Amino acid sequence: MNRVDLIASIANIAGLKKVEAERALNAFIETVTDELAKGEEIRLVGFGTFKTSYRNATEGRNMQTKAPMTIPARNIPKFKPGKQLKDAVAGIKK
Repeated sequence: MNRVDLIASIANIAGLKKVEAERALNAFIETVTDELAKGEEIRLVGFGTFKTSYRNATEGRNMQTKAPMTIPARNIPKFKPGKQLKDAVAGIKK
């Protein structure tokens, strides 16, 4: 499923126009991005948790020249699925 398909599905399920569904999806993405950039965590019970994790600087190699290089430390986004999402994907019925 791509972005256009997702917007169409949201519009169909929520009974919205596609423009409204796109606005809602854009707002969701912007909110998640802003909160993660601030170091906050977003918990959606049953669906999952969006959070950031700190990754230390590491030594790597330039694959073309084989010269060593430092990969800088940074925060990375992570998503941990909730139980309901895991069960749905696994096909477990309640």
